[in-house]
Amino acid sequence: MSLPAEFHAIAERVNNWGRWGADDEIGTLNLITDDVVRRAAASVLSGRRVPLALPLRQGGVQTGMIPGRIDPLHTMVQINQEIFGPGTVACSDDAVTMGLQAGTHWDALAHVSHSGRLYNGRPADSITAHGGAGFGGIDKAGPIVSRGVLLDVARALGTERLDGGHAVTPEDLDAAEELSGTRVGPGDIVLVRTGQVRLCLAGEKEAYAFPSPGLSVRTPEWFHARDVAAVANDTLTFEIFPPEIEDLWLPVHALHLVEMGMPQGQNWNLEELSTVCGELGRHTFLLSAMPEPFTGGTGTPVAPVAIL
Repeated sequence: MSLPAEFHAIAERVNNWGRWGADDEIGTLNLITDDVVRRAAASVLSGRRVPLALPLRQGGVQTGMIPGRIDPLHTMVQINQEIFGPGTVACSDDAVTMGLQAGTHWDALAHVSHSGRLYNGRPADSITAHGGAGFGGIDKAGPIVSRGVLLDVARALGTERLDGGHAVTPEDLDAAEELSGTRVGPGDIVLVRTGQVRLCLAGEKEAYAFPSPGLSVRTPEWFHARDVAAVANDTLTFEIFPPEIEDLWLPVHALHLVEMGMPQGQNWNLEELSTVCGELGRHTFLLSAMPEPFTGGTGTPVAPVAIL
């Protein structure tokens, strides 16, 4: 089944192919300039640090809906082993097997394709079984540090958690932007709070996954107009799930990653940040969200920190 005309019309309006050159592999991260980072650093007033990652553990957020995306399997490979002989210093070591997008993570630009193409028009078959992403892998992203802006959509709409069938619209983003008291600008990283992660934190994993509020197919144009560098939220699927347009699955992924070249993050815990921003009366901060540079990875775990 081909993608509908509505999708292609939006894709044409937000497309960034060639904007930073034919060989570009980082898309909207180009918008995080030195000046943007200096502005972000100036938003640190108290030094308060708020962690935004969920714990990495067995029994994490994954439900088995996505084959192979397993929660971390943690194995001890040595315990107090005196590897240089009796009486020497003893070491303990461990290993982990997990899906790179199992917990709090960034999606790389190579994570999604449509119509046989990745970002910047590169062929989707450049992803191989042994090499992974030959183009647009997470290892190409580099350091992701910029001004973060919390758009607390749930609070702006007068609730702690949006209904599972709620598609976050540009109008919702406008309301949250007004609540934030700031204007989202070029190079910003936007964190969209729906409150859905509260279900995960309460141990209701299946309810967290489905049905889920999330971004509407109308929102990529909002981010494109403001030259946002990246977007993350507090849901498993990022966009509304099941989809708002029947049989059009993951259109926001395709618009962000393929057309715009804009990384997106999922399973971010924005609850404490929402509280702190409410207490301080400001929703901007320095955001450090360095991706683990897995060569050829289509995503990566991340432990982001908001510094206020």
